[in-house]
Amino acid sequence: MAIFNDSVRSQLTDILREMKDEVNIAFFTQEFECNSCNDAHTFVEEFAGLSDKVSFEVFELVKDKAVAEQYGVDKIPAIVLLDKDKKDYGIRFYGIPGGYEINSFLTALKEVSGNHEEIPAELANRIKAIDKDIHIQVFVTATCPYCPGAVVTGHRLALENPHIKADMVDASVYPELSMKYRVMGVPKIIINEDHELVGNQPVTEFLKVIENLN
Repeated sequence: MAIFNDSVRSQLTDILREMKDEVNIAFFTQEFECNSCNDAHTFVEEFAGLSDKVSFEVFELVKDKAVAEQYGVDKIPAIVLLDKDKKDYGIRFYGIPGGYEINSFLTALKEVSGNHEEIPAELANRIKAIDKDIHIQVFVTATCPYCPGAVVTGHRLALENPHIKADMVDASVYPELSMKYRVMGVPKIIINEDHELVGNQPVTEFLKVIENLN
């Protein structure tokens, strides 16, 4: 059953025309113990059908263990965005980027395709100066209007600096992770496991935490 109706498909097709180059999606799934994998697969498939600049490959988490390890994917469903040369910028979606999160997915597709706004020089220099490995997890729900902003900020940091990886994590799909990180409200941003921000924070707040990490 289709996820998008004709009206939404038309709107998405128009937005995807803003993509510059091709984007490849590595989609991770498995046939058992994954309630949301089928819907996530349909989501990716329908998106790929909206633009000839979006293509995808399907991998099984267990069967394609080496590929999963290559991309650091440890849960499903997972969407990894790669550029036209299959370069990995550390941009991940865990769960289905539906509801409000479709905005962060569209932004990521455009940015990985090479269509992104310039960052002010001072901020760009601060981001480039980060020389330690950073893992950003942004916990979201599909019904949260403030969450896409936090996801987009995390992904943009990852796009700008190879030391940074950033995940969108659907809190409802991974309840055990939501418990682990005490996610009571969204967006909740976890940086390197034990530093957190709550709400749609500006990039300067992300950087403040990152720059003060030991």
